[in-house]
Amino acid sequence: MEQILAYIGLACMVGLAGIGSSYGTTIAGNAAEGALKKAPEKSSGYMILSAMPATQGLYGFVAFLMWMGKVAAVVPGAGLGYKYFAVGVAVGVVFLISAIRQGQICANGILGMSQGHDVQTNTMIYAALPEFYAILALIAALMI
Repeated sequence: MEQILAYIGLACMVGLAGIGSSYGTTIAGNAAEGALKKAPEKSSGYMILSAMPATQGLYGFVAFLMWMGKVAAVVPGAGLGYKYFAVGVAVGVVFLISAIRQGQICANGILGMSQGHDVQTNTMIYAALPEFYAILALIAALMI
């Protein structure tokens, strides 16, 4: 039972990260698609901002790869399955929420760029704030 819980935690970590990145990049990508109609010459900036939420999915995959051996070695009765389940869910939720929120920040930056404002650099700085918490979650997951 503990090993099953550990695998569910592992699946939540990578799965929620991927879902969050999918939503985040879609939110920003939808804004970019609309912005292309208004200011197509800024498409490279739109692409950069649209891709930023994809990093949480990568973090989830890195944590997944690092945890594979640990989860496979879970011994019943040691209590590690519960720990890996809890950490996997918690880290996955951080990745999920930070990617979605980052996508919203990037979408607003893309809108501003399409309206003629020079906000790409500022948007990247603002988008780095939710990214910071995803990095902290990744580090925490790797330290366990």
